[in-house]
Amino acid sequence: MRRRGLDFRRPMRRRLSNVVWWIMCGIVVLVFFIVILTKEAQIDSRPSLSRRPYHYDRILEGLNVTDEMLSPNSVTRQLSDQISLAKALVVIAKESNNLQFAWELSAQIRNSQSLLSNAVTRRTPLTVGESETAVRDMALLLYQAQQLRYDSATMIMRLKAKIQALEEQTSSVNEKSSKYGQIAAEEVPKTLYCLGIRLTTEYFGNPNLQRKLKERKQLDAKLRDNSLYHFCVFSDNILASSVVVNSTALNSKNPYKVVFHLVTDEINYAAMKAWFAMNSFCGATVEVQKFDDFKWLNASYVPVLKQLQDAETQSYYFSGHNDNGRIPIKFRNPKYLSMLNHLRFYIPEVFPALKKVVFLDDDIVVQKDLSGLFSIDLNGNVNGAVETCMETFHRYHKYLNYSHPLIRAHFDPDACGWAFGMNVFDLVEWRKRNVTGIYHYWQERNVDRTLWKLGTLPPGLLTFYGLTEALDPSWHVLGFGYTNVDPKLIEKGAVLHFNGNSKPWLKIGIEKYKPLWEKYVDYTHPLLQLCNFH
Repeated sequence: MRRRGLDFRRPMRRRLSNVVWWIMCGIVVLVFFIVILTKEAQIDSRPSLSRRPYHYDRILEGLNVTDEMLSPNSVTRQLSDQISLAKALVVIAKESNNLQFAWELSAQIRNSQSLLSNAVTRRTPLTVGESETAVRDMALLLYQAQQLRYDSATMIMRLKAKIQALEEQTSSVNEKSSKYGQIAAEEVPKTLYCLGIRLTTEYFGNPNLQRKLKERKQLDAKLRDNSLYHFCVFSDNILASSVVVNSTALNSKNPYKVVFHLVTDEINYAAMKAWFAMNSFCGATVEVQKFDDFKWLNASYVPVLKQLQDAETQSYYFSGHNDNGRIPIKFRNPKYLSMLNHLRFYIPEVFPALKKVVFLDDDIVVQKDLSGLFSIDLNGNVNGAVETCMETFHRYHKYLNYSHPLIRAHFDPDACGWAFGMNVFDLVEWRKRNVTGIYHYWQERNVDRTLWKLGTLPPGLLTFYGLTEALDPSWHVLGFGYTNVDPKLIEKGAVLHFNGNSKPWLKIGIEKYKPLWEKYVDYTHPLLQLCNFH
């Protein structure tokens, strides 16, 4: 049987299947587009507010706005913006002494505010017609302010100039305050001067007092007994020294083992001797000396005494008229050359028989037993002191001149500072390491005041560098003469230090801290009453 050719094999069936296929594809595409269009219509038909994000609704809840104010054509918002700007310009106009313009702005502000208030009362939005006059009048005033150079750029420049002037004024006031505060701190109150005169009179005119002083010479053995607790104070302030001794003795568990070594100058020696002979301090032993009797204390051995003979040094500290006030008064205080200040570097020479001593400043008050200080192991160091580097201000670079090669080569600028005022000194190690010689080395190199400017702490930091053992901070709490102190630190503190200008015996003392010191002063004492101590 003969086969048919390829062109004649059932063409109608193949053509029909292709048509069906294309029809089905078209139906699927059409359904797909219908579904998409339906969803878009549903989205468009939702309220416009629902498209706002949730946080937008939360913002609207916290603001006093209406839908009308959110409109791009809102008259209410335009008036509110004008009022805000006008209020700022009123202040500027008054500062510029343009009171007439300030009054005109204020009147227009009241007019616009009245329109807004009426609209709120009747609960209908403002119309363009009723607010047109107010908007135009306010706009004219705002343009007028611009002509008067009340624009932002000009006001920024004015404010900057004013801020600079205020800063200069503040700087001047602070400088004067510092100067007058320093002068007040250096002045001897009349009451203290009176006490010194009356005690000196007692010393030379009272035979009973002379007899008491002779009897006290029998106590010399206690002054060299290293089993006792030895404290030293270098001061010319009788009352302050008395508070140090009294507070230490009263808070001591065994005051009979407490020995105080007081060193003063020639002027106050008689008065100091008289006061401590007339009064008892719970059995504590008190010795009074004057540094003028120390034969080794001369210009050939002590650099500070040598510097005092220098004409330039005398001019720097005692004239103060040749620098046009460029150097702050605190740097020129002669007390920084006082031997009572520098004797702390000669303690082994002052007390040759002693092995350990606690040094106390005269502006401290003791409120705990200090016997524990004598059992502290200094681990071969010479000085036991409380560190003060909790803040960067009290690190070495704040006290010393690190632009000087000597300082830069020998000392870490971030080394921790510590405080004078309550220090435990191991005098055996001191002598072994020749610490006084180290002090002399640095003092002689600071004749021109290029290593440090003032005080005994900077040379102390140099002298005891690597020779200081850190003590528990509760032993020595500072700041009562210039700042606020945490009450918890006050409660825990063994020694409270009134460092700063505001000493508790001065009128400029910080009132809330004076009771800590005054409770160790017996204001019923006849001599204190005669000198009007209160």
